[in-house]
Amino acid sequence: MIRLNSISFGIIVRWGFIQLVVVSLVVFGKPELWKAMFIVIALNALGTYLIVDFIQKYKGVKLKLDDHPIDPTLQIANETLPFMRRGLNEETAQKTAEIILKISDVSAVAITDREKVLAYIGECSDHHKAGGPIITYSTMQAVATGELMIIKDKKGLNCPEKKCTLQAAVIAPMKCKGEVAGTVKLYQTSQGNLQPSVVKLAVAVAQLLGLQMELAELDRQTQLVTIAELDALHAQINPHFLFNTLNAIITYSRTHPETARRLLIRLASFFRQALKRHGHFNSVKEEIEYVNTYLILEKARFREKLRIKRDLDPSLFEYQVPVLTLQPLIENAIKHGVQPKVGTGTVEIKARLINGEMLFIISDDGVGISSDRMPKVILPGFGSGNGVGLSNVHERLKSLFGEDYGLRIMSEVNKGTSVYIRIPIQKAPRQKEVAAQ
Repeated sequence: MIRLNSISFGIIVRWGFIQLVVVSLVVFGKPELWKAMFIVIALNALGTYLIVDFIQKYKGVKLKLDDHPIDPTLQIANETLPFMRRGLNEETAQKTAEIILKISDVSAVAITDREKVLAYIGECSDHHKAGGPIITYSTMQAVATGELMIIKDKKGLNCPEKKCTLQAAVIAPMKCKGEVAGTVKLYQTSQGNLQPSVVKLAVAVAQLLGLQMELAELDRQTQLVTIAELDALHAQINPHFLFNTLNAIITYSRTHPETARRLLIRLASFFRQALKRHGHFNSVKEEIEYVNTYLILEKARFREKLRIKRDLDPSLFEYQVPVLTLQPLIENAIKHGVQPKVGTGTVEIKARLINGEMLFIISDDGVGISSDRMPKVILPGFGSGNGVGLSNVHERLKSLFGEDYGLRIMSEVNKGTSVYIRIPIQKAPRQKEVAAQ
């Protein structure tokens, strides 16, 4: 039975009176409509009462998240994103493990890469510690096969500590770009089958962290490309490069004005090519054209001191290479190989198709690299700091194609240096080919 309080009754009376006035004006002189209009007024009054009653009953009531528990995977996703977007390392793994343990109903959490334990937190942390190599056979299997591993007894955990209370675990591989990058391990101290919810959580968290690592790689790749482009423009427009090139052109202008004019055109073309670059890839044809323009300007500077050899397979010109891959290596060969050498030096550029991959070799017969400097040449920040360093090219190749695709460098003091670059075949888009013509 409906009860009317004073507030509700007052509102209904006022609203009914307003409607009655309006209806009277509308149906005046039409008695056949009065009955229908009174029914409408009565229904409106009832609806008004229900609305007012609802507002009064629930006024001031706020919905709380605690009343509707959030899925733990979503909570973990939300809290781990700022860390895993920085990549997988000991710091981010530790933060992520802490979040998983806090949110989930497990006894301990471990995160590994392919070789070592990056983080461990929870029960038995007095003897299960981060930093050591992976010793559990099941973890090695998860890394090797990419399959979920469930351990139901203490023996399978392979822990030498007799007082260890861990009894069971689920090991879920984390995959980044289709390859296993590490594992997430959730432990329980009770023996027997793991709860299905724990297994599902491990799988979901591993997939989540793998996705976040892929996003981190994309962020990192974008940053590397941006840095490469900015560094390249800095190197191309820096006062030393511009001064040396213009100085060479001025020298030619006195005795060979036509040569000076052609070099000015090349210099303008070089800047134009640098400024119009966009995206992560160029066709091999475009990259070689850019390299040729650069070499013409450098040849004008060094004259007979610098010799260039090319051995290029034209069938590769339609394929793609990452932007700013070849020119930085050639610049490095001239600057650090040929220029310090007494007498004439040669830089050779080779391109071959081998085993379904493109192989580029940039070699020089310059001063070479000493054995103590060799490990440092692909480290970020090493060298003169001008242009795009070897480290940038090395890291971009690994990020784009995998760990096996970085630079391979062979050098001998006073005999020269060779840099090998392998790139999987990718055909350049048709619109890009047309734009390059």
